[in-house]
Amino acid sequence: MPLDPTKYADWEIAEAAEAHMKTVYQLGEELGLEKEELLPHGHYVGKVGFAKVLERLKDRPDGKYIEVTAITPTPLGEGKSTTTMGLVEGMGKRGKVVTAAIRQPSGGPTMNIKGSAAGGGLAQCIPLTDFSLGLTGDINAVMNAHNLAMVALTARMQHEYNYTDEQLAKRNLKRLNIDPRNVEMGWIIDFCAQALRRIVIGIGSGKMDGFMMESKFGIAVSSEVMAILSIFTDLKDFRERMGKIVVAYDKTGRPITTEDLDVAGAMAAWMREAINPNLLQSLEGQPVFVHAGPFANIAVGQSSIVADRVALKLSDYHVTESGFGADIGFEKFWNIKCRYSGLTPHCSVVVATIRALKMHGGGSKVVPGIPLPEEYKKENLPLVEKGCENMIHHINTVKKAGINPVVCINAFHTDTKDEIRLVRRIAEEAGARVAVSEHWLRGGDGALELADAVIDACKEKNNFRFLYDLKTPLRERIELIAKEVYGADGVIYTTPEASAKAERIEKDPAMEKIATCMVKTHLSLSHDPAAKGVPKGWFLPIRDVLFYGGAGFVVPVAGAISLMPGTSSDPAYRRIDVDTETGKVKGLF
Repeated sequence: MPLDPTKYADWEIAEAAEAHMKTVYQLGEELGLEKEELLPHGHYVGKVGFAKVLERLKDRPDGKYIEVTAITPTPLGEGKSTTTMGLVEGMGKRGKVVTAAIRQPSGGPTMNIKGSAAGGGLAQCIPLTDFSLGLTGDINAVMNAHNLAMVALTARMQHEYNYTDEQLAKRNLKRLNIDPRNVEMGWIIDFCAQALRRIVIGIGSGKMDGFMMESKFGIAVSSEVMAILSIFTDLKDFRERMGKIVVAYDKTGRPITTEDLDVAGAMAAWMREAINPNLLQSLEGQPVFVHAGPFANIAVGQSSIVADRVALKLSDYHVTESGFGADIGFEKFWNIKCRYSGLTPHCSVVVATIRALKMHGGGSKVVPGIPLPEEYKKENLPLVEKGCENMIHHINTVKKAGINPVVCINAFHTDTKDEIRLVRRIAEEAGARVAVSEHWLRGGDGALELADAVIDACKEKNNFRFLYDLKTPLRERIELIAKEVYGADGVIYTTPEASAKAERIEKDPAMEKIATCMVKTHLSLSHDPAAKGVPKGWFLPIRDVLFYGGAGFVVPVAGAISLMPGTSSDPAYRRIDVDTETGKVKGLF
């Protein structure tokens, strides 16, 4: 019997379940993988050779494709990963061949506030320690590949500064005339390290100590290499994208790419194993693909296209999760991932909690690490009803994509029957199916209503359509996303640089092959994290526009959001330790 989640921590439940989990060989056999397609990393984790699977099964029809998103979350999160795991467990109870795809967690949130994003209670991805602490090394490979590009850039800058054209030619180098004031990339590390947001490098006593310049760090999952891992379709596509990464610009404004620096091939070599999806399992033994880990507020927020494509060939139903709310992760799933993959979903699950609805209805501020205020623990129908405006907004976003929405009320023990009844009525009136799910408490048995609603939704035809055509000019796209998805009255460019960049990029003929990947807070529909519910009468401020040539993204940056989060005063690493008797990690959540 699984442990009671009301009495035991997530890591204790995971540890107990891991004593009885399937080996990766069992998972592979049940999925129908052939021996050479499964690449074991120990007994319980493996990689799947995606190219061989897709070639072998190219004529097999795809299963049903299900996306999981959410309403605008509290800072505590509303349980998308938990719901994803609960849904596959519930569908497993219904006898369906079902898989899931989720992102690999970053060390930043795992060691900070949010935890490892493995799910929780009786709806988790296991083995928890492997999942949470590095897995098979994909993020490490991303860091090495990304930082190698910066090594190549800074080395070339030093050599160009110290050598004449003749001396460079003897070393088989040509002068690139890199502008040190116009470097696009920075370094990355997989922790939340606010002290590294803005730094100076190359401080030394001699001319061979590097080129002194201002630089920066971002968190690893914000790397363009991670974005490419999320959206590439095959090895040839991956290698071509790696060569198109813009590292800096020369003194005339021409982009300097990783191919110009002769480093793209070596970067791809670092990623040779990381491009294969990882195979783990749910607490109840359903296969879970874990691959890529970009955040949705500062990056594309999706697990990989290749993981979804493989899973759809191997299962009748495949559940893939997008980051944060439907304004962030779902919008990028809709207009970026589906565009590049050619896949279209049969339905989308919008996760909602009574807790978050109360917050959007005017409840007190929710702060991680501080007990919830009393209004979140007692029935308060007016708060819930007002907060449902946020849920309706997200339901309508899903419907604009032509996708069937299913609202999952992720149940907590403090929810009352009248509160749940109210949310159900409002969601159904907005045109969504609704299911109450107790997967955290009861696992698959608690998710049967959700499983049935999703299976039913997948039978219904949808009318999928993108929000914008790629021929739509950049500034019109940004305006469309701001108005149609966020509910803004319009867009303003708060710096001359942002406006100039947008205008320049818009004139590039290659723009018709480039998607738009917004950077915006996940804590509000607007750019202001404090603005809850459905804010009215506001404009989206764009302060910068980045260009990711390899990923094929233009990245407008809204508000004050940073690509390097900070570590809190009470981070999770204070409670994580190793049991010296067993060697097992404890304290993960």
